Amino acid sequence: MTSATARPPAIGTIAPDFTLQSTAGEPVTLSAFRGISSVLVAFFPLAFSSTCTSELCDMGTEFDQFVGRGAKLLPVSVDSTYSLKEYKKKYNMPFEMLSDFKREASRSYGVLIEDRFYSNRAYFLIDKNGVVRWTHVEDNPGLKRENRELLAAIDNLG
Repeated sequence: MTSATARPPAIGTIAPDFTLQSTAGEPVTLSAFRGISSVLVAFFPLAFSSTCTSELCDMGTEFDQFVGRGAKLLPVSVDSTYSLKEYKKKYNMPFEMLSDFKREASRSYGVLIEDRFYSNRAYFLIDKNGVVRWTHVEDNPGLKRENRELLAAIDNLG
């Protein structure tokens, strides 16, 4: 069950802003992309788990597809930056990941599974104006969307 204090942002609303530390060692602020690019915020439960590794390696394999569509990919987990750096290195992932170690972004997006203290797998596609245009929150964090579905959602931004 997700947090009772927040629900996932509705389509057509401004995405909740956050600033999280990246695996590059720099803070990343979601609102900094306004007017520049669309953003796919992809919450994933835990680094090094089988479903997360499959999902992120698939994203890495087709990373040029996300870039070619002008979408910034921001994978987010509650893991520490140190763990995420090791994860990125081990699987040679071509993108930076963000650490939501304090669980603030997961809570504000309504995807934190409080009793497990990690986020559910969830996707939020945000347009250049900072507006949520597509979302998907998995019923079970062991499930994931395929890249073709994520890329189709990006294509539908127009």
